[in-house]
Amino acid sequence: MTAAAGADTVPAEGRAAVLAGLLEKAREGDRGALDAIVREVNPLLWHVARAQGLAAEPAADVVQTTWLVFVRHLDTIRTPQALLGWLATTARREAWRLLRQERAGADPDSEVVEHALSPAADVDEQVLTHERDRALWRALQAVSDRCRRLLRVVALVDRPDYDVLAEAMGMPRGSIGPTRGRCLAKVRELLLADPTWSR
Repeated sequence: MTAAAGADTVPAEGRAAVLAGLLEKAREGDRGALDAIVREVNPLLWHVARAQGLAAEPAADVVQTTWLVFVRHLDTIRTPQALLGWLATTARREAWRLLRQERAGADPDSEVVEHALSPAADVDEQVLTHERDRALWRALQAVSDRCRRLLRVVALVDRPDYDVLAEAMGMPRGSIGPTRGRCLAKVRELLLADPTWSR
């Protein structure tokens, strides 16, 4: 059985031990073990970054930076059993750093400014897109916090690992799919009832 396969099949309570074992193998140069850690923990890091209030793009930066920090400190992490917590804390701190930068009012990206000022931009299309986005956000704000968090993670991560997601969300693995379906159905119902939502 490969390292990755072992990580996918253990129960949640053994995950820390599996990750610790993968970390030891990664320190020995096993690239497959490193890839398995990334696959296992990436959905959790997305959840942590987005939970701090970051949009998708800065959240992606946080996740990428977290993995860079991890690789830099691969040999100096003192408690392999606490790897999940170490990575989550690193992601949270990086998200806070980005949020502080945003609040400090960093200079706007010149490409964004150019696009906003471009006469070629289709104003009607922008207005429609804006209205649809507002309707979607209204619907998401109307569902429960758990639904919002679950949909955010599932939307941002290709094929999320349900074991890691269950641990991060504090819910049984078997309830993730049905809960996701109910949450999507509720959002759809709210959108269909919203006159500004174009079908």
